[in-house]
Amino acid sequence: MEFGDVKLSEDKAEILEAVWTLEERGEFSVEALARSSTTEVNQQLLSDLGKEKLIAVDDSKFIRLLPAGRRLAAQIIRRHRLAERLVCDVLGSKVEESESSACEFEHVLAEDIANSICTLLGHPRYCPHDRPIPEGECCRQAREVLKPLVASCDQLAIGETARVIYLRANEHTVLRKLSALGIAPGVSLKLLQKWPSYVVQCDETEIAIEEDLARNIHVWRKQ
Repeated sequence: MEFGDVKLSEDKAEILEAVWTLEERGEFSVEALARSSTTEVNQQLLSDLGKEKLIAVDDSKFIRLLPAGRRLAAQIIRRHRLAERLVCDVLGSKVEESESSACEFEHVLAEDIANSICTLLGHPRYCPHDRPIPEGECCRQAREVLKPLVASCDQLAIGETARVIYLRANEHTVLRKLSALGIAPGVSLKLLQKWPSYVVQCDETEIAIEEDLARNIHVWRKQ
């Protein structure tokens, strides 16, 4: 994998990605790394990463990313989680199937392509598993000046029409409730009001929904 002038073998990239993910869970041991990594964790690999000043392992076998390793890991994680968003939001894969597809995508995504995907999706902040996506330069540039193509329903302007592309919710009951209301991927909706409740129009039907539900409806804005 290439990151500007830096080239990493797939094994080294997998280790950096795994250490980042462990840190998110509050785990820092080499033992935990060996359990969770998709590549074999051996002393030679850890030593090589240490010599390159990407990781550090202390006497207690606690592992951590060094600044250079953290920068690379952030890029790896960013590519992986953007790939997950792509296969779910655009290609229509199920959340539980996105992980394996993303693993293949991330190894071929160059930085400029990753930024293009990020821009296409409206600079998403979370992957389909609700894990944060590290911010890229395109996100920083677009934060104040670009109107994202993809947004949650509560971000629409009153009178704005958009197409539902995915429903994001941690509980299946929420997804079932939205589907029962006729709100599903592919459906066009128009935001009619935001207060005292959100009201959207789907086809000829007006539907009142709570703000929390509106935040779980992600739409593709019509340009």
